[in-house]
Amino acid sequence: MVPFAGYNMPVQYTGINDEHETVRKGVGVFDVSHMGEFILKGEKALDLVQKISSNDASKLYDGKIQYTCIPNEDGGIIDDFLVYRIDETTYFLVVNASNIQKDWDWISKYNTYGVDMKDISDKTSLFAVQGPKATEALQSLTEINLGEMEYYTFNKGVFAGVDNVLVSATGYTGAGGFEIYVDNKDAKQVWEAVMKAGEPFGIKPIGLGARDTLRLEMGFCLYGNDIDDTTSPIEAGLGWVTKFTKDFVNAESLKKQKEEGVARKLVGFEMVERGIPRHGYELVDANDSVIGVVTSGTQSPSLQKSIGLGYVKKEYSKEGTELFVKIRDKKVKAIISKPPFIK
Repeated sequence: MVPFAGYNMPVQYTGINDEHETVRKGVGVFDVSHMGEFILKGEKALDLVQKISSNDASKLYDGKIQYTCIPNEDGGIIDDFLVYRIDETTYFLVVNASNIQKDWDWISKYNTYGVDMKDISDKTSLFAVQGPKATEALQSLTEINLGEMEYYTFNKGVFAGVDNVLVSATGYTGAGGFEIYVDNKDAKQVWEAVMKAGEPFGIKPIGLGARDTLRLEMGFCLYGNDIDDTTSPIEAGLGWVTKFTKDFVNAESLKKQKEEGVARKLVGFEMVERGIPRHGYELVDANDSVIGVVTSGTQSPSLQKSIGLGYVKKEYSKEGTELFVKIRDKKVKAIISKPPFIK
């Protein structure tokens, strides 16, 4: 267990490699109740979401989810988050644990629309059941047809005997699966039901360690590592969630960035030589000139080689470009590779 964003979190139960394999090939469950949840309700709820979010939430319909980010006024990212449209006047936002207060204060600052805001983070538990066997493992617990749920949609219904449970299909592992949002009072009942229903499928609890290796194999960003208040969504390759069809905070300068290009880019890379890249390690060229920095890195259990994400000068961002990671003053060869690392 380690302290994380003010919570005590499990890093591993049986070991990172074993847990990673369990999710890639079977089914595992993460307790991610530390995440933050807000409800925005009112006639102008969509207007507020549109103001603070880089993506275009007008494209959402009831039961649809959108990945997006909150740009700050200086070109950086306050947080990346999910928007769930409950109905045309109600939106459910899921934010990162370490940013709950920061996000709440920011959204409140822009709430000139009279939208009713509720922070239900402390009352809500969240379990992410991930892996190719997730649908089979969970179906007996609910009448929601899990097999028919499309990626980035959600449903509400009875789950494990509990009313009004929100079940979504977003995933941070690339292995498929569902997220289950329940009131804290029902969390133990739901957790135990999930573990029992998953028993024939070899379900296991999974910690933060495997969560990191799984998301990194997909090239998914982690807030605080790959994106933060100093990285722009355009630099981070999040142009696809930055829509200039509407007005949002700092839209003008981000649009300029998109049109004129950026000096650095977030890229994926695979190690050609042995060595594990770590957050903060320098990236250099053949002449030892610093060209960037590692933001995330690990030994990929699925690929049996080291992979990473990092920012490099734009001219080094092309796929196939050779570069080096400085590991304890030694240059270790790597190659730019476009995520996901696991196809």
